[in-house]
Amino acid sequence: MLLDRIKPLDAILATAEKKSLHRSLGAVQLTLLGIGSVIGTGIFVLTASGAQKAGPGLMLAFIIAGLICIVAALCYAEIASMIPVAGSAYTYSYASVGELLAWTVGWALIMEYAIAAAAVSVGWSGYFTGTILNGFLGIELPAWLAAGPLAFGGAEGGLINLPALVIALLVTGLLIVGTSESAKVNAVLVAIKIAALLAFIALTFTSPEFSAEKFNPFLPAGVFGGFGTGVGAVGAAATIFFAYVGFDSVSTAAEETKNPQRNVPIGLIGSLLICTVFYIVVAAGAVGTLGGQPIMGPNGVPFAAGSAELARQCAMPEHAGALVCSDEALAHVLREIGFSGIGNMLGIAAFLALPSVILVLLYGQTRIFFVMSRDGLLPERLSTVHPKFKTPYIVTAITGVGVAIAAAFFPVGQLADISNAGTLYAFMWVAIALLVLRKKDAGRHRHFRVPAAWLVAPLTIAGCMFLFFNLPAQAMLFLPIWGAIGLVIYFGYSRRASHLGRGLVEVHEAEIGEIEPDIPGVSDRGRP
Repeated sequence: MLLDRIKPLDAILATAEKKSLHRSLGAVQLTLLGIGSVIGTGIFVLTASGAQKAGPGLMLAFIIAGLICIVAALCYAEIASMIPVAGSAYTYSYASVGELLAWTVGWALIMEYAIAAAAVSVGWSGYFTGTILNGFLGIELPAWLAAGPLAFGGAEGGLINLPALVIALLVTGLLIVGTSESAKVNAVLVAIKIAALLAFIALTFTSPEFSAEKFNPFLPAGVFGGFGTGVGAVGAAATIFFAYVGFDSVSTAAEETKNPQRNVPIGLIGSLLICTVFYIVVAAGAVGTLGGQPIMGPNGVPFAAGSAELARQCAMPEHAGALVCSDEALAHVLREIGFSGIGNMLGIAAFLALPSVILVLLYGQTRIFFVMSRDGLLPERLSTVHPKFKTPYIVTAITGVGVAIAAAFFPVGQLADISNAGTLYAFMWVAIALLVLRKKDAGRHRHFRVPAAWLVAPLTIAGCMFLFFNLPAQAMLFLPIWGAIGLVIYFGYSRRASHLGRGLVEVHEAEIGEIEPDIPGVSDRGRP
């Protein structure tokens, strides 16, 4: 039978039970951890893409995405508290629904992390070229070196996004060599991000350019833009869901939390609510000062974000300075309303903070690869640890090159949509795993239990499917194509090479400690 290989939960938990984790985190610390993990790429980079899909309705899109994240976060909290080991949704699925489905989840996570890292690389490139090169050094990078083709199949505009390619390769090299940044530096970067957003809010809302008239029409593309179009408030929510990725770092800290029954939900929901309010207010400041109406096509539907048609429209004089045409939306808004210096400082904040996000995403991706390799589902040579650097250098190099290529040739909006497809699939299976484990292993101790789980988990499943089917058609198609490639590998190699299939029920996660772990913001027990 295809679904008969379920990894014993006792074997998975054996490692965790041998470790004594000190419970030191309170509700405030968990909330700050969540805020630091969430605020980053999405708000700095995807504001323009979201506005092109929804116009001022971008604010509603943040609410929709945030609500779905809240119910998904609760599912993550319970299951992470009872399975506090590496592998995240892949491991959870292996222990609940079996090897085949766990493979599909792990395969989707590999895609999610890699594509997300590419998207952040592209976002960083926009701030590097706009703020550092152009704003401070007065250097104008040729268009063909500053952006990749703007649509599937090629388009006019850029040829290759050289800065995105370079930053992805640099971070990959850093991961191979190993890094030991201090947590204090990481905390400073979080403080810089929050200070930058607070400054943006204060300057935009007090600007004479701010006008309530710029919010009309509020939903130019409607709430639902149509199946496969990726526009409208819900279509924008499916894209800017990317802005919330990282919240599950709170759930992975459940084993180190004082009174987790109380503090984990406070940390999860508190951080998500605070970030959602931040996002809504930042979006309101951008739209109220610069306007956020999408550029419409001849059929009355917004041009696709990142498309060749939109690029041509943005090159026309009547759209000069438009929010939806910017690669560095927040810094661009401040420059347009007369705060060039502060806009450049905000650009520097993004320039400094985003590489650490790339690092965490690439690190998380290699963790998933590593655990799948340890289970025999991928060749174990892929996870070979470098004798000097103590890092899985082969898989890191392969991943880094793939990320660099994606960053070089695709725009940030399309990459975020593709990454979200994998994220939503993984989140859905976390909710399913929760229900399965509640049924088959009801007596096992859980440090945190989801209230009304039989309501929350189905809401998570429905919410993830809802957003998935409001992604652009290309992003929806990418996941099954990627999944089909994965199934060929599974049935061609992984199923017969699987340790579990060969009767080797070992606690492979115990060996994860061989990897250099000292990267701030990365949990040894799950997603970053």
